Amino acid sequence: MNSPATEVVRLLTVRGETLAVAESLTGGLVAAEITAAPGASKAFRGSVTAYATELKHELLGVDAALLAERGAVDPQVAAQMAAGVRKALGADWGLATTGVAGPEEQDGKPVGTVYVAVDGGSPERSGGGKVSSLRLNGDRAEIRMESVRSVLALLLQELAGEQTGNERAQDTERNGGF
Repeated sequence: MNSPATEVVRLLTVRGETLAVAESLTGGLVAAEITAAPGASKAFRGSVTAYATELKHELLGVDAALLAERGAVDPQVAAQMAAGVRKALGADWGLATTGVAGPEEQDGKPVGTVYVAVDGGSPERSGGGKVSSLRLNGDRAEIRMESVRSVLALLLQELAGEQTGNERAQDTERNGGF
C-alpha cells in the first residue's frame, strides 16, 4: 500500500493539480514527506515554514488582527495559512499546520493543540477550506509526526470527495477492473 504522501502525489498528478504547504509546528516535515514520494516534482510547488508568528502575516497573508487577538494556534489562522500559501505559490491546493508541540504551552494553548487545514479544489466547490482540530498526546516528535499524518489524511479526504469519473476509470483499469 502507498504511503499517504505517495497517494497524494499520485492523485494530484492524475488530476494535473499542484500543492503548496505552509508549516509552523511541523517545521518542514510535511514538505519533506511529500518530496520523499516518487514523482513529487510533478505536483509539489513548494512550502513556507513560517515558524515566527509575524511571518504568518508577512508571507502568508494571515490577518494581523486575528494573530494579535487569538495567537498563532487557532483554526482560522490555519485556514488562512492554507489559503495564503496556495495563493503565494500559485497552487491548486494549500495545506497548513499550526499548533503546540511542546514542551510548554503557547498563547495559553496546551501542548498537543494542533490545527491542520486544506484549501483548494474545484471552483464549484463551496466553502473553500477545511480545518481539523486535533488534541494530540505524546512527546514533541510524536505530536509533530501525527500532525504530518493528519494534514495528509485531510487532503486525501478532500481529494477523494472530489474524485472524477475519469480518475475512477483509471483506478479500475490499473487494478485489473476490480
